[in-house]
Amino acid sequence: MPEIRITIGGRQFEVACQEGEESYLHSAAKMLDDEAQVLSDQVGRMPEGRMLLMAGLLLADKTASVEDRIAEVRAELAEREAELAGLRNATVEPERIEVPVVPQQVSDTLAELAAQAEALAAAVEEKAG
Repeated sequence: MPEIRITIGGRQFEVACQEGEESYLHSAAKMLDDEAQVLSDQVGRMPEGRMLLMAGLLLADKTASVEDRIAEVRAELAEREAELAGLRNATVEPERIEVPVVPQQVSDTLAELAAQAEALAAAVEEKAG
């Protein structure tokens, strides 16, 4: 089991970790050290135990806030997925469009006009040719 040296709040510690987890431990130690630095800048020097406790509480507060936000995002995602599933399962009825029926008298009149137009066109062609 490897032992690594980390620095938190200007103090060094020897910590053992599982093989391959060294980078994670260094990352966690850096986060704790950053919080300890904030405390040191605000309060000044304090006992090691108190400094570690306060830095840990600050990180726990941030973690709780992130977990709350994750829960909100998951809930919103679940709503969107339900909405999407509903849209996928919805049947869309085609829009009904009503076309007025053309009265037979109008159709007959249009047919008569078309026949007259054709007759005129034929007479014009006959005179021209």
